[in-house]
Amino acid sequence: MDKAERQQLIEKYATAFDEFEAALNAIPKEVWLFKPSPDAWSVHENIIHLLDSETNSFLRARRLVAEPGQPLMAYDQDVWAVELDYHSENIEDALAVTRLVRKVTHDFIKNLPDEVWSNTVIHPEYDEPYTFERWLRIYSNHPRAHAQQITENYRIWKEQPKRETD
Repeated sequence: MDKAERQQLIEKYATAFDEFEAALNAIPKEVWLFKPSPDAWSVHENIIHLLDSETNSFLRARRLVAEPGQPLMAYDQDVWAVELDYHSENIEDALAVTRLVRKVTHDFIKNLPDEVWSNTVIHPEYDEPYTFERWLRIYSNHPRAHAQQITENYRIWKEQPKRETD
């Protein structure tokens, strides 16, 4: 990855959560607990997952700079969603923390020296070294993927037959 492509991805990183929030704001709150299937996540669960992902991302970026070659912590996102009872988590707090952690991480990465971008760590889910550039590619798009997921949830919810109220 050359410097120009990296800078472009860093800028995408800076705006990705804004795009997620824009998608979220287009979805009525009555839809936020809807799950299109038993193994799919609700809008609420997507929000809490982004908090977990963002805080892990923050630590991973810092480890890539400070401790290259060291292992990262892996986590099973589906287990976390169930065992941590994502539906009991506060949405407003989660959104605020996610927004702040993403801003702090963006501020951290935007002026890093070129040489750190070739740093690697050990990711337990990958056979090859996990590069800082790979980290950037993943996390610059991660909220956008969830924006698409919650938008799809809303589309499916709208297609559900409406029940008569008593």
